Amino acid sequence: MESTARREITLSRVRKARYVARNRRGGELELGETEDEAFTPIELLLAGIAGCMAIDVDYITSKRAEPEQLDLRMSGNKIRDELGNRIVDLLLELDATFPAGEGGDAAREVLASAVDRSRDRICTVSRTVTVGSPVSTRIAAADD
Repeated sequence: MESTARREITLSRVRKARYVARNRRGGELELGETEDEAFTPIELLLAGIAGCMAIDVDYITSKRAEPEQLDLRMSGNKIRDELGNRIVDLLLELDATFPAGEGGDAAREVLASAVDRSRDRICTVSRTVTVGSPVSTRIAAADD
């Protein structure tokens, strides 16, 4: 198994059911329950899958032509069954438009394979969801 740089965020409580996630580069994103505009953890998972695949597809197709439009919609259904709460029927819908001409034709030609390559091999987020990875936990400090 090949390992590359560790990925990490921190998550700090702002108030009940509201947190701010921070990355090492100084980026911040609030998340919480569905009572306001903040992203929920499920929405962040969907955004992570869509964002990862969008970046992959963008790199592959943009070598041929810059897209005029590259929009994605990521959805899934939340269920509760004998396996617990989870999202099923994950669906990524991609809407891409490329300019007329040779470069645009080349980009359109590789679009489907770029999506497949991202889903099946390149996108770390979708691959982690598809293959599955156990989540370990550790309590660093506890009140006595």
